[in-house]
Amino acid sequence: MGSSFYHRGYAFGSTGNLSIREGGSQGRIWISPTGRSLRNLRPEEFALMGLDGALQNDRKPSKEAPFHLAAYRTAGERAGAIIHLHSTYSVALSCLADPVGALRPLTPYFQMRVAPLAVVPYFRPGSPHLGTYVGDAAKESTCMILRNHGMTCFGRTIEEAVDRAEELEETAKLLFMLRGRDDLQVLTPAEVEELR
Repeated sequence: MGSSFYHRGYAFGSTGNLSIREGGSQGRIWISPTGRSLRNLRPEEFALMGLDGALQNDRKPSKEAPFHLAAYRTAGERAGAIIHLHSTYSVALSCLADPVGALRPLTPYFQMRVAPLAVVPYFRPGSPHLGTYVGDAAKESTCMILRNHGMTCFGRTIEEAVDRAEELEETAKLLFMLRGRDDLQVLTPAEVEELR
């Protein structure tokens, strides 16, 4: 999974991280290690943590572990896997003054897989404060833009989280490709409502 993200340009260098929960809403978390590229990450390199943050093996977890844990605790069964990426178009979106307002309803798939998109305020990568805001956003949203940083998406399964992350990145890409066109056709409010 991580290798696919790396080779498609969704993660660069040692950026990005992912985690999977085992054992339901009270289970343990397997999370990618800190400072490790997703390029050729192997399962045995993952850190194992309890929901309380207690480390359960000798691997050092991603510095973003606090926001992964916060999302798992808040979202319950809705979160079985979390993906955090620094993909180009989502990062560009995160740098706009109003990322949600900029994302017009271009396709039905954004509405079905991503919306509602949350925007989390900027904190330095690894900040413990990021966990508080990601946890709050996870009450209503499965996809988030972290200001001037990247995206975070979760799902009941890793496949669902991946679908959401890919859809968010592709929609952001479409936004920048179509920006400024005066002949843009978007979904009507009635069409968006039907998808909800």
